Amino acid sequence: MVWKRTLLAVICVMTVLAMLTACAAPTPQVIEKEVVVTVEVEKEVEKEVKAGATLAIEHFSVIEGTTWSGAHDRAGKRIAEKYPSVEYIYREEVGPDAAVPYAEELIAEGADIVVGNAEFMGLPLKDIADKYPDVYFASIIASDLTTKRNFIRLFPRQYQALYLEGLIAGALTQTGNIGIVSAFPCVQVIRRQAGFYLGVKDAAELLGKDITVYVKYVGDWYLPTEERDIAKTLVTQYNVDVLTQQTDSGSPLDVAQEEGIWFIGKDMDIVGFYGWSSTDTVAVSFDTRWEVLYEKIVKDWLAGDKTPETILYLGMDDKMILADGTEEYTVDIMNDNKVGIDAISPKARPLIPDEIVKLVEQRRDQMIKGVWDPFFAHEFVSNGTGLELEGLPVPEKGTMVKPADEMPSDEWLLSKFNFDLEGMVILE
Repeated sequence: MVWKRTLLAVICVMTVLAMLTACAAPTPQVIEKEVVVTVEVEKEVEKEVKAGATLAIEHFSVIEGTTWSGAHDRAGKRIAEKYPSVEYIYREEVGPDAAVPYAEELIAEGADIVVGNAEFMGLPLKDIADKYPDVYFASIIASDLTTKRNFIRLFPRQYQALYLEGLIAGALTQTGNIGIVSAFPCVQVIRRQAGFYLGVKDAAELLGKDITVYVKYVGDWYLPTEERDIAKTLVTQYNVDVLTQQTDSGSPLDVAQEEGIWFIGKDMDIVGFYGWSSTDTVAVSFDTRWEVLYEKIVKDWLAGDKTPETILYLGMDDKMILADGTEEYTVDIMNDNKVGIDAISPKARPLIPDEIVKLVEQRRDQMIKGVWDPFFAHEFVSNGTGLELEGLPVPEKGTMVKPADEMPSDEWLLSKFNFDLEGMVILE
């Protein structure tokens, strides 16, 4: 707040006309002048700094045995470990109809920050944001960018790590066929698959390979039986020898292990954190550190910020220091508790040409420094498939939507990227 104080100063200015005479000096003429001086003083708005906070996360699924909710749960625990004054509480299997009742229950228990860890069940929290003006609400972004003063939206730039995974997958395939067990067409899924596909394409070009990426949708995020069936189909009918997923169960990994093919992990270091399978099957994973985003929200709340940043889209050039001193980026490739090129499976490493390993290392370093991004470097040409949004049809096949060396806006990436990239094969 800037305020002004007016000071009234009477400044006496004496002008003496010295007229030398032989007899005596004349009486000096005194001139009095009133001067108004304005002094501007800056005064900061005081924020009500909080002594502590309770972070509440509503998980749409169970935590155990899932990579998505598992990563969010780990994030809540890591925040509580770093900040002794912050408590983490949660609810599991929260659907959209239960999001608000559970939120009010959590607030009654002392929650200061309430997060819905998926958009479909997190968006209803906006309806009670005005009712609880002193509480921060937050929700993951799938494609809707609705915000309020105290309703925050967040997502990590997972596509950056997925690009690195794509380079590795492209180098490993011997059949030239890579499969993705995917949830359903949405902006979030399409964007992440695009990051992976661009990595595969770059590897194919560098190595002179002909590689096809097949995508088959399950219909939801967590359908273990259906995920297994689709994974088996990709292996047996499409000769896939590298498998990854955009779903949340461990079924595709199980199939990869049974079939003796490579698996590329999602959302978490599934070997190091869960002990799922081993590096004999898991070539690499990407690990999402939601705590980097949660820390930003928690810090704003503890600082008493009434108008926090409401769109958070953090990437590899954003980081956090954990309670034990470990420095971690928002997303990274990780496997068996190792990061960077060390995350590549010891069994897979000899199968990957040096030029790919060097490119993975180079691109990772550039993204950490914030000087390169796969979505800046590559052109976006439509495959003619995707998801028609209200007022935004899928561009016709062959349409160049974005040229190379141009960065799409965050708004476009988060809410309007509705088409697959040219060359991807979307199976019915």
